[in-house]
Amino acid sequence: MRNLVLILVIIGAINWGLIGFFRYDLVSTIFGGEYEIVSRIIYALVGLAGIYAISFFFRNRHVTQEE
Repeated sequence: MRNLVLILVIIGAINWGLIGFFRYDLVSTIFGGEYEIVSRIIYALVGLAGIYAISFFFRNRHVTQEE
């Protein structure tokens, strides 16, 4: 689950970078037109993944120390 969330967040970050630097929306380009609903679903999943990724800051990390 964590890897899927990270993949979706990365996709969102790359898409926003393309929009910011080049005014190019890759997701809309791929799934625009008759597949616009697919674009909306991807945007929604990326948004949910971003919200879920906030929890990564609050999780305990188990670090093993070898002596």
